[in-house]
Amino acid sequence: MAITVNGVEITDAMIEEEQAHYAETPNPRDSAIQELVLRQLLLQKAQALNLDVSEPAAAIGTLLDQELQVEIIDEAGCQAFYNQYPERFAGSESAVASHILFPLGEGLGQSLAKAKAEGILAEVQANPSRFADLAREHSSCPSGQQGGSLGQFGRGQMVPEFEQAVFSTEAGQISPQLVETQFGYHIIQVNERQAGKPLSFAEVKEQLQQYLNNVAYNNATHAYLTELVKAAKIDGYTMPGQ
Repeated sequence: MAITVNGVEITDAMIEEEQAHYAETPNPRDSAIQELVLRQLLLQKAQALNLDVSEPAAAIGTLLDQELQVEIIDEAGCQAFYNQYPERFAGSESAVASHILFPLGEGLGQSLAKAKAEGILAEVQANPSRFADLAREHSSCPSGQQGGSLGQFGRGQMVPEFEQAVFSTEAGQISPQLVETQFGYHIIQVNERQAGKPLSFAEVKEQLQQYLNNVAYNNATHAYLTELVKAAKIDGYTMPGQ
């Protein structure tokens, strides 16, 4: 069955061409149809308001500028949001840590590598002051030449298993167990932990204002399109929320 929007057909050729822009979406065909339907509704609305639609993109831009009721978020609105959601501006927790890395190995080699790593773990737990020397001697990571030091890093900079171990170990302690990642078996020493430093309002104000105004514009656009869909006669396809 053909898809029509207030009597105007959305052809298979149009859908196929539009799909190319949505190849990464879960359902490219649905995404393409919905885009074409909404575009047609906007152009029809622009025509009804006697706007020049010879350049469709420009016409839609003019229409939305004219029709949307968007409340601009001022500095006071930004400050209120900042005060209401302080956890969003807490900054990133960081740590200073060192490690000793042992390759995973294969077959029997994997068992031997893990056994060796567990032996070194027991040694550093009994005598933490030897960590750097043992890293230089045994670590397969280039950081071994610096006593295993990885320097300072924040959340999201290391693989998840490593990060979880670091940020669940107190400063000055060695992780109680080997940590296995795609790189091998790690013995981890956490040298320092720093809580995230809260970002001041001055630091985030400009970016926050842009974000909040984008949200307000997107919400207004969604509401406007929803009303156009409700008022339209669309055959051959059911739009979300129709």
